[in-house]
Amino acid sequence: MIIWTVANQKGGVGKTTTTVTLGGLLAQRGERVILVDTDPHASLSYYFGIDSEELGASVYDVFMSGKNLTKDKVLDCLCPTKLDSLFILPATMALATLDRRMGSQGGMGLILKKALRLLKDEFDFALIDCPPVLGVLMVNALAACSRILVPVQTEFLALKGLDRMMHTLEIMEKSQNTKFNHTIVPTMYDKRTNAALDAYKKLRATYGTSVWSSVIPVDTRFREASQAQTPPSVFCPKSRGVFAYNSLLSYVESMEPSR
Repeated sequence: MIIWTVANQKGGVGKTTTTVTLGGLLAQRGERVILVDTDPHASLSYYFGIDSEELGASVYDVFMSGKNLTKDKVLDCLCPTKLDSLFILPATMALATLDRRMGSQGGMGLILKKALRLLKDEFDFALIDCPPVLGVLMVNALAACSRILVPVQTEFLALKGLDRMMHTLEIMEKSQNTKFNHTIVPTMYDKRTNAALDAYKKLRATYGTSVWSSVIPVDTRFREASQAQTPPSVFCPKSRGVFAYNSLLSYVESMEPSR
């Protein structure tokens, strides 16, 4: 199973849209995909019409299982979507209590990695949507993946948020003695504005080859897709946004040693 984490410590930069669109593209071509919602706000879950507060089980139960976690327990938490090979591991507001309840316990940073390892024969890809806060949930998501996708809106304030995210990766690399593969993804690019162009140029100048060489444009069809609770790749397959995400998918896959 190939695992990608979508993370940034700033909200509203396109994390959930990136997770949903890439997941939809993979599922449409026949890959078995699980999307993992680790944000207590549950935007990814709600995107697919899942009322996470009425679920019998969620990713919260995965964390609370601890050493008793089994493959069947994880499978029981999954929710289907309109695409046969696309499943959601939904979030609930209860996730917001994890840092307080379990943050000091040993091994808490590897629970999600263990859960996904249990499903390695059931899915080809896992995409993890992160909360914009550094804590147990983000640490788990970063530790579980082979690559981190960092969406960043092409505007000045979003660039400041990116600085914090990159600093977080540096701290975790030192503490875990590892190197995170990451790709910065410029999102919500509006070619009509100088501000977007300037932000993109600054991204490239500051982070160089860590920045994907293309951009995800502003696309109003994505809002319509979310209202229809359908991945954009299904709702508006010929839109410019989906075309851009298809290019991103090809790029990220090419970076995987096993692909």
